[in-house]
Amino acid sequence: MDLHAGETVVFDGHPSWRSTMGFYLKGLALVLVVGAIVFVAVDEVAGGVAAFVLFDTVVLLGLLKRAATRYVITTERLHIRRGILSRATQETRIERVQNVNTQQSILERLLQVGTVDFDTAGTDDSEFRFTGVADPEDVVRAVDRAQREGSAGTPAPTA
Repeated sequence: MDLHAGETVVFDGHPSWRSTMGFYLKGLALVLVVGAIVFVAVDEVAGGVAAFVLFDTVVLLGLLKRAATRYVITTERLHIRRGILSRATQETRIERVQNVNTQQSILERLLQVGTVDFDTAGTDDSEFRFTGVADPEDVVRAVDRAQREGSAGTPAPTA
């Protein structure tokens, strides 16, 4: 992300590795099932090899899924970039942020991750959110800090 003159980064991060635990647990279940099927249907070595290859694939996909998403808060903008080969980018001006809401399920509270949802002025973009971030309250504080720093650099309106 290219910064404008005078713009500073307040928060830069990815979804937490803890937020991908569900993906890894489902992948582990798949590894065990496929490994057991190949173990019984073919032989022990093939079952072990199949489980090993599938396990490595699940770990790699989880790492790529996490690394492919980047969240940035600057003194001027909120920025979300998703994807490695193809990219999707969302961006809004920090002064357009009206409400910042956090959501955490019981499991997410235990894992200390959550979703930060941003309501922005004049848009119907209901999907502007940072999903799976560690300590969502830290993201809320970063937005508050960015809004204060952004408004401090703007001259006060005159009457």
